[in-house]
Amino acid sequence: MAEDKEPRYDPAAIEPKWQQRWAGDPALYAADPVDSGKPKYYVLEMLPYPSGQLHMGHVRNYSIGDALARQMWMRGYNVLHPMGWDAFGLPAENAAIKNNAPPRDWTLANIAAMKRQFDRLGMGFDWSHEVTTCFPDYYRWNQWFFLRMYERGLVYRKKSKVNWCPECATVLANEQVVDGRCWRHEDTIVEQRDLEQWFFRITAYAQELLDYLDKLDGWPEKVRIMQRNWIGRSEGAKVDFGVENRPDKIRVFTTRVDTIFGATSVQLAPEHPLVTAFAANDAGLKQQVNRLLEEQKKAREAGDVGEIEKHGVLTGHFAVNPYSGERVPIWVANYVLLEYGTGAIMSVPGHDARDFEFAQKYAIPIRRVIAPADPNSEGAELPFVSEDGVLVNSGEYNGLSCADAQKKLQEAATRHGFGKATVTFRLRDWGISRQRYWGTPIPMIHCERDGIVPVPDEQLPVILPENVEITQQGGSPLARVPDFVNVTCPKCGGPAKRETDTMDTFVDSSWYFYRYADAQNSSAPFDSAIAQYWFPIDQYIGGVEHAILHLIYSRFWTKVMRDLGLITNDEPVRRLFTQGMVIKDGHKMSKSKGNVVSPDDMVARYGADATRMYALFASPPDRDLDWQEDGVAGVSRFLGRVYRLVTKYAPIARRVATTSAGKTSTEKGTGFSPYVQETTSSGALAPEGSLSAPSLKLLRKLHQTIAKITLDFEGRWHFNTCVAAIMEYVNELQAADAQFAAGEIPPPVVHELLRTLVLLLAPFAPYIAAELWEDLDEQGNVLRAPWPVSNPDLAKEDELEISVQINGKLAAVIRVPADASNDAVQAAALADERVRARLAGRNIIKVIVVPRKTVNIVVK
Repeated sequence: MAEDKEPRYDPAAIEPKWQQRWAGDPALYAADPVDSGKPKYYVLEMLPYPSGQLHMGHVRNYSIGDALARQMWMRGYNVLHPMGWDAFGLPAENAAIKNNAPPRDWTLANIAAMKRQFDRLGMGFDWSHEVTTCFPDYYRWNQWFFLRMYERGLVYRKKSKVNWCPECATVLANEQVVDGRCWRHEDTIVEQRDLEQWFFRITAYAQELLDYLDKLDGWPEKVRIMQRNWIGRSEGAKVDFGVENRPDKIRVFTTRVDTIFGATSVQLAPEHPLVTAFAANDAGLKQQVNRLLEEQKKAREAGDVGEIEKHGVLTGHFAVNPYSGERVPIWVANYVLLEYGTGAIMSVPGHDARDFEFAQKYAIPIRRVIAPADPNSEGAELPFVSEDGVLVNSGEYNGLSCADAQKKLQEAATRHGFGKATVTFRLRDWGISRQRYWGTPIPMIHCERDGIVPVPDEQLPVILPENVEITQQGGSPLARVPDFVNVTCPKCGGPAKRETDTMDTFVDSSWYFYRYADAQNSSAPFDSAIAQYWFPIDQYIGGVEHAILHLIYSRFWTKVMRDLGLITNDEPVRRLFTQGMVIKDGHKMSKSKGNVVSPDDMVARYGADATRMYALFASPPDRDLDWQEDGVAGVSRFLGRVYRLVTKYAPIARRVATTSAGKTSTEKGTGFSPYVQETTSSGALAPEGSLSAPSLKLLRKLHQTIAKITLDFEGRWHFNTCVAAIMEYVNELQAADAQFAAGEIPPPVVHELLRTLVLLLAPFAPYIAAELWEDLDEQGNVLRAPWPVSNPDLAKEDELEISVQINGKLAAVIRVPADASNDAVQAAALADERVRARLAGRNIIKVIVVPRKTVNIVVK
């Protein structure tokens, strides 16, 4: 098909026109009422932090969700596709310090700028459900949830060793420390401090969080593995070692109580209370312990205490093994951490590689207490680490298997009162206190008479004051605002002080998607009946970096809300998709790397459709995308070809009448135009006869394309192959230019070919689709036109291309009937002249046929 120079595709003219029209139709992307009778579909991308500018990483994420939402609208679903702003947090506060601008003003200006970008990109968001987490109508419910959890014992305050980021000047949760550094500042080493902190008791749900991972079959396995490892369930026993000549007990947790007769020392963390007691009257020991503490601190800064060079100090005291009565020396070791387990370990060097290394270094006895079950098998070398052996040198337990011994040893500990079977978790309670200003105020009051008192519900929200002097000094800026701090105790009426810490911003994002469903509710976080309709989320889209931050917190929050009676679902998300990153200059695209590409620049040069479509086409959505601006230009050229193709033949297509119902038969689901349907009395397309061979060929390609794209939307999510399929289809249309010009393609078929092309393009390039839909004289918005249905008779392939390989190297590509048997495919491959020439003089060992794909001939 010849490409005319005019009319020219001009996104700078087309896209603003449609943006303005869509802005005048607020119902266009609005979800229908919950009683609409339509099947529901809740598609959601993780909400952005309003940093002031989108980059191409954002565009990729939101283009995926937008394409899916548009296709589901066209399939007749009641779609909820909302957007909001994760608006609290340190970046706004740091920007306020740098620019001398209030965080609220900076944040709201950024929201306005990013919203304009979203609109220009043509994103189909339902803005009537918009949520902004820094507004009191949202964070009021953060406070309300805090109080409900406090009433249920899921909130508590304690002095704790916490992770302190000196650059953020605040506490970090364990999940926010990556390799010993702040998750926001990769070069900032996290320090350890002792502070009074508020905690959410997420560990109360540790077992359920773990168990329900098996039910999340719509989640990527890598995310479930990451969460399973982070929760870290361990079964074992807690055992109390006595301390010689002291009333103290040293509690250890071990997963291998069957090795306890091999414990030849006990090792304590340098900060263990018993070490402090030992060192109180021993200046030499205190000095050596301080050295271990310094080594441990440096190892934390390096990001992995597990790799530390192991050092220890002998305390001169002894512990007593409760099973054997044996005296074993007590050591202080730099690789034992107070915050993990009990801060103490029994050291079994014969059956633990780490303990073996330590024992060799300090000449601590090494004893075998587990032997291979088969005396002739390997395992003579120590350390012997196995659960398939039998006990030796273990008193009355000798000869028992490891499993039987563990059970009997746990029973003995319980019976004699020095231990019990225990399950522990790596997961720690969620520390939510932040010593910064721009966050949700914690609704608690400190009274000298009544202690800590909750703010009554009727006094919510506790409003975050404005015009606060912000610095990065230690301590919350709110503590320096007397009007905020000084209050009356709601219990006794006396003078009291507000809590001045604010909540971790991951609180905001743990439940925002429930608020989306009922964003204007002023009397509750949301209406339970509305949440019942929309949840769980049908498709959630975001980065895998949130696997053990946002995603595990939101699962916890859902279970708490369920137990509060607000919802009935156990999990927030049915299906999760983690898109790949956008890479530029070898790094993830981010402001900190200075490699951000602004979508504004791309839209100005190539248009929003080309920008979005490139983000979907350049790579499978679950893999990283290596940014190439030439790719955007290439997609723009392709859209130009589509525009010229459709506008050239639109006059022919416009002559086609619709059915008496005002709908083409495509809309009724038959898959082809009424005039085409009438070619046979049965309503099916005749393979020969009234339709020309070129018409049948093009219709076959069309319906194969419909089938492929529909399947990709429903299953694989390979939007790159969807776009590629549209490109192949357009190539077929352009190759038939002579047939179009000669009138061999009748108007009903032209109408069908072009109209359906626009429908297939609509989820990926909404602006040009709207323009061409109008050019074809189609009624209504293309977003509300039914998604085309593939005719299986037409979509059926007549022939397949099969690659023929000899010893794994391509020798030829052959065409065979689509229904050919494997034997027929093999015969065709061996009969091909190119293959026969390559096989001359060589012995065939075997022929492997991969159905519908490949023939591999193995020769000598």
